[in-house]
Amino acid sequence: MLDRRALLLSGAATLAATAATAAAPKIKPPRISPAVAAMDKLFDAFIAEALDQSPEGVTSLGLDKGKRAYQKSRLNDRSLAGNARVKALNTSQLKRLNTIDRKQLSGLDAINYDVVHFGLQTNEVVNKRYAYGGNGAGVPYVVNQFGGAYSGIPDFLDSQHQIAGKSDAEAYLARLSDFAKTLDGELEVMKHDAGLGVVPPDFVIRSTLKQLSDLRAMTPNKAVLVQSLVRRAREKKIAGDWEKQASALLTGKIYPALDRQIAQFKAWQPKAVHDAGVWRLPDGGQYYTDSILSWTSSTRKPEEIHKLGLDLVAQYASRMDAIMRAQGLTKGTVGQRLRGMYGNPRFTYPNTDAGKEKLIADLNRKVAAISARLPQWFGTLPKTKLIIKRVPKYIEAGQAGGYYNGGSLDGTRPGIYYINLRDTKEQPSWALPTLTYHEGIPGHHLQGTLQNEAPLPLIRKAQFFSAYDEGWALYAEQLADEMGMYKGDPFGEIGYLHDACFRAVRLVVDTGMHAMKWSREQAVKYYTDAIGDPEAAAITEVERYCVWPGQACGYMLGKVTWLEERARAKQALGAKFDIRKFHDAGLLSGSMPLGVLHDRISHYIAEAKG
Repeated sequence: MLDRRALLLSGAATLAATAATAAAPKIKPPRISPAVAAMDKLFDAFIAEALDQSPEGVTSLGLDKGKRAYQKSRLNDRSLAGNARVKALNTSQLKRLNTIDRKQLSGLDAINYDVVHFGLQTNEVVNKRYAYGGNGAGVPYVVNQFGGAYSGIPDFLDSQHQIAGKSDAEAYLARLSDFAKTLDGELEVMKHDAGLGVVPPDFVIRSTLKQLSDLRAMTPNKAVLVQSLVRRAREKKIAGDWEKQASALLTGKIYPALDRQIAQFKAWQPKAVHDAGVWRLPDGGQYYTDSILSWTSSTRKPEEIHKLGLDLVAQYASRMDAIMRAQGLTKGTVGQRLRGMYGNPRFTYPNTDAGKEKLIADLNRKVAAISARLPQWFGTLPKTKLIIKRVPKYIEAGQAGGYYNGGSLDGTRPGIYYINLRDTKEQPSWALPTLTYHEGIPGHHLQGTLQNEAPLPLIRKAQFFSAYDEGWALYAEQLADEMGMYKGDPFGEIGYLHDACFRAVRLVVDTGMHAMKWSREQAVKYYTDAIGDPEAAAITEVERYCVWPGQACGYMLGKVTWLEERARAKQALGAKFDIRKFHDAGLLSGSMPLGVLHDRISHYIAEAKG
């Protein structure tokens, strides 16, 4: 998977510091001040510099044409030198942004400054603190079962590298050639980090090795890296022996580079530890604290987050229990009853190609139904289309149940909601509506598309703050309930509450492993006992938290913030409160740290009061 962190490491997901402290901005004056002009000029320079360093980000944003067409032939530099350039650029940009007088800014200009400055300033602190993990905090192992070039690049080339003519096909081949260099750049970082004592735990090594080996085992006539080019060149009637050229690069360059990564993981296996948490890494306690801040932009301590999770699990379990009893489900704990629902054939699609096609068709109907209700809840609606696809088979073993990849800025490439169909028993019908509202509409697709389509500086369109984005998607699950999507569907409502409880469980498990030294097995048991998920799904999730410490906390902490801000606006405005205007206020200013979101809603309240 590729997200926009690949474009802007400064101010994207590698954030770590305190919440914004600026006062609520005032209404923007009609005349552009010298400070605004200077800031806008800097933002243009910053995004150009970031784009120069991220060919994949250029493609992700749909900008790999015209003067940037040359970047369509390249991939990001994931080597030690490449990481050093990212850090140096962050330092330079922060120094230049600090020349702007923040007191001279107001309205959206002040929001834009605060968001960009937050990312640069917090990155600067974390970049100097840790010499491992690539850049920043939150991802200690540069290659793992959830991330790395081997996992992201094949899907990136297949779904985001557009092929309309011969030059695009040739650029695809150039990127295939560059893929081997990218893999070796990561290997260099892996070896460097291992020298500092940063090696993944044994179960992460095992899962990553399986996925690397599965990719390596594909013959050219089945490998997506080859067949994606062949299929699309044929569809566009682009003459050339593309299969021969791509196959030669696959077997001659890419597979040897994969072999080198595989060999490194195998060399680590005999001495790998089983400890799940980052507490065992250099300065591990501080690293986890910074990782929480990085992913959530919140200053809550691990102990506080752990208790919040336990309290929320109890609340959601109580609500599920009441609905279950009304449906005649009375025996066992809530987790045990949920496990029984997972195993009930009534809720399971056939684990066949036809069954999986019907599942996706049903999800599309859910999207159409909720889309029809959006005008009552949102003043501005997304224009870019959403499509639903299954997770590619070659990476589905280690991936989550669903995830989203955003569309291009110009809307020509749709947003994609990926659903993991490795085993339909893991995707019961009662759980699918909520997953779809989270990843699609009114979740990630709506939020990300509105950000793309809003009149924001390009640097803001490219930014990603996990607690804001994931918090919105989790808030969207509750919003779907408020929109009446579960009316007459008690099992769908149980699914919604299950997923909310699932995010509360994440708070407990993530902090348990990384701050309280829980084992992987202890985390899996708590997870399955609480919400009844199949053990295979629980293992996938728990192992995800091991390699993305703190990331799982952003969902619920972000949702809590969105709900708090809505309640604050309702109380302040009374009869003047308009849910459509509240959503526009929170969404059309783009992704931001939670503290800046508070400032934005303060501005909305002031405007609404007149």
